[in-house]
Amino acid sequence: MSLLNVKDLSVSVDSKLILDGFNLSVKPGQVHAVMGPNGSGKSTLSHILAGRDGYNINRGEIEFLGKNLFDLLPEERAGEGLFLAFQYPVEIPGVPCGTFLKETVNAVRKFRNEKPYDAIEFLSLMKDACSKVGINSEMLQRALNVGFSGGEKKRNEVLQMALLKPKLAILDETDSGLDVDALKIVANGVNSLRSPDRSVIVITHYKRMLEYIVPDHVHIISDGKIAHSGGMELVEILERDGYAGLGIDTKVQE
Repeated sequence: MSLLNVKDLSVSVDSKLILDGFNLSVKPGQVHAVMGPNGSGKSTLSHILAGRDGYNINRGEIEFLGKNLFDLLPEERAGEGLFLAFQYPVEIPGVPCGTFLKETVNAVRKFRNEKPYDAIEFLSLMKDACSKVGINSEMLQRALNVGFSGGEKKRNEVLQMALLKPKLAILDETDSGLDVDALKIVANGVNSLRSPDRSVIVITHYKRMLEYIVPDHVHIISDGKIAHSGGMELVEILERDGYAGLGIDTKVQE
């Protein structure tokens, strides 16, 4: 049974067609990498799954855990277990990281009719999660993402993922702006959360991310649809020959 099933999805923005005939099936426990030239629709896919406004759905359907995703509000999707790690996490002055995390986790628990954590319970949970993903707990006393380095912002996203324990995590170019050390820390955090009942979609431009988070499947998007699916051999072709090695004209899509 698929955790996520995208069928014949067509999406446009301001009358410009971005995705057209896009299909993707993700089973529990799988890691899928999605690559493609700029403008091919990678980030559009992540935004559609998360429920961002501003996109026109022309046709197609998306099922998540057997439910019609388009029937769910963004907060309901999060409650059902969908998580998006942003390419550019926003800063929220005046809101401590720890407070934000506690409210987020308890909002999801409320959606699932679970008892919210009190301050002591959550502190214990947070310390364990920080240890698992390699984060200094002192960072949680600072305002959310304010003054954070790129690596700190991305590690904080992984910490959110560790606390929320989503069924499907979407990493939208999480490797963007990271140096090698930060990339390793983020990747190790993601890998520590891999499990038979949690799936991950890694959206990236680069091979280096996939050397640390090794995917089960690799998909290459071109002209709004998946043009190639396979394994790491596709990544090797891109690394060696670029998109031309797969017969993809990047100039048409820019």
